[in-house]
Amino acid sequence: MFITFEGLDLCGKTTQAEILIQKLKNSGFDITFVREPGGTRISELIRNILLDSQNKEMDPITELFLFSASRAQLVREVIIPSLNSGKIVICDRFYDSTLAYQGYGRGIEIEKIKIINELASSGLVPDLTFLIDIPVEEIYRRRKEKYGDLDRMENSGLEFYKRVKHGYLEIAKSSDRFIIIDGMKKIDEISEQIWYIVFEKLKMKAK
Repeated sequence: MFITFEGLDLCGKTTQAEILIQKLKNSGFDITFVREPGGTRISELIRNILLDSQNKEMDPITELFLFSASRAQLVREVIIPSLNSGKIVICDRFYDSTLAYQGYGRGIEIEKIKIINELASSGLVPDLTFLIDIPVEEIYRRRKEKYGDLDRMENSGLEFYKRVKHGYLEIAKSSDRFIIIDGMKKIDEISEQIWYIVFEKLKMKAK
């Protein structure tokens, strides 16, 4: 089973992914957890380039191909082998992020991104995707409260994130694998909602 978590920066998806992983492990499941960009030696090197606030001159097309290159390495080196060995794979972001951020956010043609996504992901499609939805303004409140300086992506501005949020909601409409979660609820409420959905899905797969 391949589960992905999506949403705006600081929406809480990583926290929810980690809670789900612990619950699955406690229930006896074997888990592989990865993040995008990252998850392999090469992918982590690419991540450093993408998030470095000094790389202000990066072109949107360059950004698109770097994210896709990181994903291609992760899919082939980690995700596919893990799925083939019977593990549940949980991924903090996958190609829906590229559609939302580089497509709707940066304005790159959606259909061209879909072609690149399919190539980079080797045609792999998540079984279940949780979209943790928060107001755009909440990104900046949480960042200031917890971390301080913005990384390169977070420096893209309010209007950029409004386009990304709209993109995510449009993408979610197009596939029944998406579950939209209210990211403003308490952490425990969200985690219980996610656990119920995953547990039911696993029971269906076991039949």
